[in-house]
Amino acid sequence: MTLTLAAAPPEHVDVLIIGAGISGIGAAYYLQREHPSKSYAILEARGATGGTWDLFRYPGIRSDSDLHTFGYAFKPWTSDKAIAGADAILAYLRETAAENGIDPKIRLHHKVHGAAWSSADARWVVDVERTDTGERTKLSCRWIFCASGYYRYDQGFTPRFEGTERFQGRIIHPQHWPEELDYAGKRVVVIGSGATAVTLVPSMAEAAAHVTMLQRTPTYILPIPSEDAIAKLLRKLLPANWAHALTRLKNIAKQRLVWSFCQRYPRAARRFIRYVTAKQLPKGYPVDEHFNPPYNPWDQRLCAVPDADLFKAISSGRASMVTDHIETFTERGLQLKSGRELEADIIITATGLNLLALGGIALTVDGVPVHLPDKVVFRGMMLNDVPNFAVAIGYTNASWTLKIGLLCEHFCRLLAHMDAHGHTICSPVQNDPAMPTRPLLDFGAGYVQRAVNALPRQGNRAPWLMSMDYFSDTRLLKEDSVEDLNLRFSSHVRPANAPTTDLAVAGGADSSSCVPSRP
Repeated sequence: MTLTLAAAPPEHVDVLIIGAGISGIGAAYYLQREHPSKSYAILEARGATGGTWDLFRYPGIRSDSDLHTFGYAFKPWTSDKAIAGADAILAYLRETAAENGIDPKIRLHHKVHGAAWSSADARWVVDVERTDTGERTKLSCRWIFCASGYYRYDQGFTPRFEGTERFQGRIIHPQHWPEELDYAGKRVVVIGSGATAVTLVPSMAEAAAHVTMLQRTPTYILPIPSEDAIAKLLRKLLPANWAHALTRLKNIAKQRLVWSFCQRYPRAARRFIRYVTAKQLPKGYPVDEHFNPPYNPWDQRLCAVPDADLFKAISSGRASMVTDHIETFTERGLQLKSGRELEADIIITATGLNLLALGGIALTVDGVPVHLPDKVVFRGMMLNDVPNFAVAIGYTNASWTLKIGLLCEHFCRLLAHMDAHGHTICSPVQNDPAMPTRPLLDFGAGYVQRAVNALPRQGNRAPWLMSMDYFSDTRLLKEDSVEDLNLRFSSHVRPANAPTTDLAVAGGADSSSCVPSRP
C-alpha cells in the first residue's frame, strides 16, 4: 500500500504587494497603519528596493517633479533641493521603509510570473520565481496590490538604426549604463529629446569634450529652480509636518494651474514657453528650430530643467542642439538626412522606455485568462471582472505619487468596508458594453503610443474615467463612499442556515452570496 502525502498549502498573506519602489513602499505604509492586523508581503523582482531610482544609474538622473509632491504626504521632504537626484530620492525611500518596519516584509529576487484567482476560495494563488536561485514557489493571498509601475525594467527602447555595426565607438542605452564608462574629454551625441536626454546633456557636458543633443522633434522645456524658497522659509517658521503639508498644497495648486492653463489656452502657453526659452539662450539662437514642438503644451509631458542647466550648457558652448533625422551610423558617428555628419566617440540612445502592463504578470480568473486590452479601469485602480486586484497608476500631468497616495488610502477604506460587512470578494462590473473607451494613458508620448494596444482602457465617464485632477480625486477617493453601483461585493462563505436566493446566485457560480453595493 502506497501512501500519498498531500502537498503543503502555499504560504498565505492577506495582501500581496508587487514592487518595492515608491508605490509599493507607500502602499505598505498605509496598509499597516490602517490595518495593523492584516498580514502582507512585498515581492520585488530585483535585488534592491527603490524601483526606478535604484535601476537607472546614468549621470545626473533626477526627478522632474518636486519632492514635496513626489514624496509621501506622511513623510516630510526636508532637503533644500526640491528637484532632487536619484541618490537623495533613494535614501528617502529606504529611510521610509526602515523607520516604519517595512523592510522585513520585502522579499528581494522574487519575480511574479502569474496569478490565478479562485472565486470558490476567494483567493489568488501566485506563481513566483526566485531570480537568484531559479526556484519556483507559490503564495496565496486575498488581495493583490500591483505597484510595479508600467515601465519594463529589463529592456529599454531603441529603434533600429542603419549602420550601427560600423560605428567604432560605444553605443549605450541609459537604462543599462556601464559603471566603468569614462567620457571625460570625449565627443558625445545623445539621441533623444525627452527627460532622460535633457538630464544627460548638461551633466555629461561638465566633463566631456562636447555633448550634442540630437532630436527628431523638439520638446517643450521649462527651467525651474531646484530649490523652493517658500519651502525653506516655512521650515524655519513651522514644524516639519506643517511646513511639508503647506508646501505640498502650494505645489499641487501650481501644477494644476500650469496644466489647466496649457489645456485651456494652448496658444498663449506656447508663446509663454517660447519667451522663457529665448531668454535663457544667446541672442539670435534659432529657438524655433530646436524648441518649437509641432504639438500643444501638455499633449506630451513638459520637460523641466532645474536651474536652467541645459540652457546654460548650450550657452557656454559645452553642449549643442541638432534637430534632424538619422540617415545611418558611420565609422565616426552619424550621417544625418540633411547631409551633415556628427562625429562622436560615444553615442547615447536616450530613445525612450518600453511599457509593460502589470509587470508582465499573466492573470487568470476561475481558469479564464485575463486579456488586458479588453479590460476597463475602475476608479483608476481596479479592472472590471478581476476580483480583489488593485493596480497603482499615478498621474501623468502631475507628480506620480499624488495619485498613488490617494489610491492607497482608498484601498484601505475598501478593505475596512469589506471587513465590516463580511465580504471577501470585490469586483467592478461594467454593465454597458456600448460605453465608448479610449486609451488608458491618453497622451501622445512615443513610449505610450507603442504600447497602447497592450494596455487596459478607460471609459468616457466616471467611475471608468482616469481622472487627472488631484482635488476631485481627493473627494472621490478619500471622502466619498467606497460603494458604487458598478462595484459588486460578495462572500465565498455562506452564513449558517442562510437561504438560497436569486440574489445569492447573482455573485456567479462560485459565489455563495452577493450583496449589491447600493439598491
